[in-house]
Amino acid sequence: MVHAPEVDTNIVESGNPMLPALYQIRRFRRETEDTFTLELESRGDANKFTFAPGQFNMVYVFGVGEIPISISGDPANSKIIIHTTRAVGTVTKAMNKLRRGDTLGVRGPYGTPWPVEEARGQDVVIVAGGIGLAPLRPALYQIIANRDEYGKVILLYGTRTPTDILFREELEQWRSRLDLEVYVTVDRAMTGWRGNVGVVTNLISKASFDPQNSIAMICGPEIMMRFTTAELQKCGLNIDSIYVSMERNMKCGIGLCGHCQFGPSFVCKDGPVFNYSRVKALLLKWEI
Repeated sequence: MVHAPEVDTNIVESGNPMLPALYQIRRFRRETEDTFTLELESRGDANKFTFAPGQFNMVYVFGVGEIPISISGDPANSKIIIHTTRAVGTVTKAMNKLRRGDTLGVRGPYGTPWPVEEARGQDVVIVAGGIGLAPLRPALYQIIANRDEYGKVILLYGTRTPTDILFREELEQWRSRLDLEVYVTVDRAMTGWRGNVGVVTNLISKASFDPQNSIAMICGPEIMMRFTTAELQKCGLNIDSIYVSMERNMKCGIGLCGHCQFGPSFVCKDGPVFNYSRVKALLLKWEI
C-alpha cells in the first residue's frame, strides 16, 4: 500500500492562494474499476468549507503534483469535501493508491457555479455523460433540498457500459422518487442489462419539459455536449438557457498561468460553467 508522505504543516500559509490547506482522507470509496471517490476533512483549524454547485478545487498530492477536480458532494455539508475522479494521469493514479488517513493539499473553491438559483420556478434538465455526473451531483442535491421551488426535474445520464455507472445506489434512490424523472442509458449493453441502449441524446425524447420555461445543465465529453445542446435546441430550448461545464488543462486555478485559456476566456476564472451562447462558436471549432 502506498501512503502520502508526511507533510510539513509550515508550508501552508493562510492568505496565499497558491498554497494549499491540509485535508485528511476520511473515506476512500471505489465507484467503478477506474473511478473513485475521496471524502476529505480538514486537518487544520478550519472546519467549514462552503462552495457552490459546479465549482472545483485544486487537489495536490504531495511529491507528485496538483490537478483540478470538481466538487461532487453536498453543498449543505460544510465539514466534508467530496471529490470523484478517474485514475487516468500521474496525479489521479497516485490518488488512487491513497487510503484513509493520508493527507492531501486543497486549494479552492474556484470557478463559476451551475445556475441553480436562476432555475427556481423553472423545469430543470440535467444531462450527464460518464464521469460528468460528478460535477452535476451538487446541483441535484441543492435542487432536491429545495424541491418545491422548481418545476419538473429531469436527469438524463449516459455511460459507456453498465459497469461505468456512477453512484448506483443514489441513482436508484432518485429514480424511486415521484418528483424526479431519471433516465439512464449505456452505449454498449452487457448480459443482464435491461435498460436503455444508445447515446444520451436519445433520452431527450423521453423527457417531458416546457422548453420555454426550462434551464439545462450539461457535463460530459465535449462531443457529447455539442450534440446534446443541438438536440435541446431542436426541442425549442433557448440557447441562453443552456449551460455547460468545461475543464480544460487548468494549472493554477486563479487565472495566472494561462494554460486553460479558451478563446478570450479563462476556464478557471470565467468557468468552468459557461452559458452555451458564450462558448458555442469555440466548441464548434475542432482545433481549439
